[in-house]
Amino acid sequence: SLIMKYKLIYKIDHLDDNPMSELFDSSYELFEFLHEEVQRRIEFAVSHSPYQLSNQDIKDLEETEYSLVKIEEL
Repeated sequence: SLIMKYKLIYKIDHLDDNPMSELFDSSYELFEFLHEEVQRRIEFAVSHSPYQLSNQDIKDLEETEYSLVKIEEL
């Protein structure tokens, strides 16, 4: 049987030339990790913002975070 591995590449921002890279044995593990990491980064941004962020601001942050992700099948 064919075993698929996945590589997650996750930048800090669009200029990041040394992004985090993680390998996963299943898409489930990858997406579980990715969801937790996105939430962690959003919570960090919210807690360190000098301003009160609206729900739309948080939604925009989430969209930006997912735009920094690249997933490769190996």
